Amino acid sequence: MWNFLKRNRDSRSSAQDVGPYSNYRMAIRLELTQRTGVFAQLATAMAEENASLGAMDIVSATRTKIIRDITVDVQSEEHGERVLKRLNTLPDVRVIASSDRIFLMHLGGKIRVESKFPIKTRNTLSMVYTPGVGRVVKAIATDEKQAYTFTSKSNSIAVVTDGSAILGLGNLGPLAALPVMEGKAMLFQQFAGIDAWPLCLNTQDSEKIIQTVLAIAPTFGGINLEDISAPRCFEIEQRLQRELEIPVMHDDQHGTAVVILAALLNALQVIGRTIEDITVVVIGLGAAGIACCELLLGAGITRLRGCDKQGWVLHRTITELLPHRHDLRTLIQYDAPSGTIQDALRDAHVVIGLSTANILKPEDLALMANNPIVFALANPDPEISAELAIPNCGVYASGRSDYPNQCNNLLSFPAIFRGALDVQAKSINEAMLLAAAKALSRIVPESALSEEYILPSVFDKQIVPKVAKAVAQAAIESGVARRTKKETEEEM
Repeated sequence: MWNFLKRNRDSRSSAQDVGPYSNYRMAIRLELTQRTGVFAQLATAMAEENASLGAMDIVSATRTKIIRDITVDVQSEEHGERVLKRLNTLPDVRVIASSDRIFLMHLGGKIRVESKFPIKTRNTLSMVYTPGVGRVVKAIATDEKQAYTFTSKSNSIAVVTDGSAILGLGNLGPLAALPVMEGKAMLFQQFAGIDAWPLCLNTQDSEKIIQTVLAIAPTFGGINLEDISAPRCFEIEQRLQRELEIPVMHDDQHGTAVVILAALLNALQVIGRTIEDITVVVIGLGAAGIACCELLLGAGITRLRGCDKQGWVLHRTITELLPHRHDLRTLIQYDAPSGTIQDALRDAHVVIGLSTANILKPEDLALMANNPIVFALANPDPEISAELAIPNCGVYASGRSDYPNQCNNLLSFPAIFRGALDVQAKSINEAMLLAAAKALSRIVPESALSEEYILPSVFDKQIVPKVAKAVAQAAIESGVARRTKKETEEEM
């Protein structure tokens, strides 16, 4: 693995300087004076600024001026600003417009609504709308279950946020959240064939959010809560789960927990331990951390220690934890830590970080049992880097895509909702989440498991059908599915 790390580190370094995979590829439209040497002057300036010229196209030309579109790879947003400033100092060059490829990809939004078939005749119009649609309206009014058959409800979810915890960027509000929710809608559609609708709410009042979602719920077959800050996310999810008879899941909590459990099940096979015999330390008891603890307890963990930055704040026996595993917040003593993180790590077999960067050191891992499992999942910078952790552990995973074993909740949430929608589930319960984690872990063949390969790629086409089937079966067996086993099997 050290060879991989060296190659990856070298490739990241070169990509930051120049390279086709940089996120900071700019498109710039320039007006240049039409005379010999001007373009050479431009190219020299770019080289001096350590920016790499890419494609160059002539848009138009006259006897005195030429308009060119150029692409330029830069190291960062700040570097791009310096490049533009330098271009504006050149006497025969004028910057007309500029953008980078990320902004260009978001231009005009990333999603749209399309009908399943065109309306080209009056006959078609009369069937999809009035008067023909009236017959469908009356059928649904007579039997509301028909809405799942004759509307988009059966394959639609709302992606709901208040913008209070956008990625790792903080509380930036509903408009700033919209590009993220559009991206989430794209992921649902392209990975699981689910139509998802971004709903960014202009309130951070929990009760108003709850009432708004209750009001719009008839349109959807499920609700995905996204980027809502803790502890409000717990109350909102729990209330909606109680009051609605469609699946409601806060992906930041349960999607993350499912992927962590799947990764852990395979990592334990790699190091030769079983889930019942290990001690797990979870650092960071926010939304994802608490959900992770609850699912681990449901999976059979018998020794669990929870920490935040102040120290060890969840320290109960398994007999005390299990009755409260669906509401662990009541047992966490945030303001009364009983020891340090180092105390909690002593003789532990697994540490799962969902906290902040660089909180762990190699000497902390030395306190753990032999060959420990280290999941350092803080983004973009983990609790301990791969370079520091790998010499001191058996299996390492992070939230980063540039190292092996990325714990990405894209591995879970499309498939979980796909399975829930397939059987018209009334909720997403623990049995379904456990089934999802186990099915996800089995995507990686046992013969292929290694310290560098405990999770499949997010592009593995087996994930959604296999995990969704397991989720649907768990929904049927736990009694939350509206559809019968026979109906579901006929379509699977």
